[in-house]
Amino acid sequence: MTTLTRPLLVTLVDDYDVVLTGLAHMFDDYRDRILVSEIDANAVLHDAIDIVLYDSFAQPESDHEEIAELVANPQARHVVVYTWNFQPELVQAALDEGVHGYLSKTLPAKELVEALEAVAAGEVVVIEPKRRAASAAGLDWPGRREGITDRESEILALITQGKSNAEVATLTYLSPNTVKSYIRSVYRKIGAESRTQAVLWGVGHGFTPDHHRIDHWLGGP
Repeated sequence: MTTLTRPLLVTLVDDYDVVLTGLAHMFDDYRDRILVSEIDANAVLHDAIDIVLYDSFAQPESDHEEIAELVANPQARHVVVYTWNFQPELVQAALDEGVHGYLSKTLPAKELVEALEAVAAGEVVVIEPKRRAASAAGLDWPGRREGITDRESEILALITQGKSNAEVATLTYLSPNTVKSYIRSVYRKIGAESRTQAVLWGVGHGFTPDHHRIDHWLGGP
């Protein structure tokens, strides 16, 4: 087991800037233990990173190409998946690909930091939610200020990307009826009466991926 005497350098990976910003701010009170940078999942790592934290928001979780690329990168010492989706097959597939952690978005900042430190010390850490709880305080996602929940936001993001209800159900491991229920709820909150209106609203409110990344941010080297 390795014990570091310096803060961990943690890189955040997600295609949505608002998601990255919210996640980064969770570490604001722990800058003596965590230094944050961020990259595009397809970018080249120029520094040795202690942990790459892969946020799965609106990502096709059945397609693990990005995770596999991160695990294969010799400059990423450890890769951790950060998600609320804990279907056993997803967890096992990620572990089989070589990830070093699979962590729930319900973890408070203190417990998230402790889990990342355990990963950096050489442990494989899997922490799933005890129940379907709210996301950890401090996280952000598109539409939150309009009253859209984290799960509704993910579904609207997938719809904005052109996914059908059946594809959304497959990617989120939800039943078709549950997906329809979420969509109806989103429509009410944004005042949409059709899928086209919902997509247009999504495009105008941050629900399309942004691949632009700032390599070093919030105190990272």
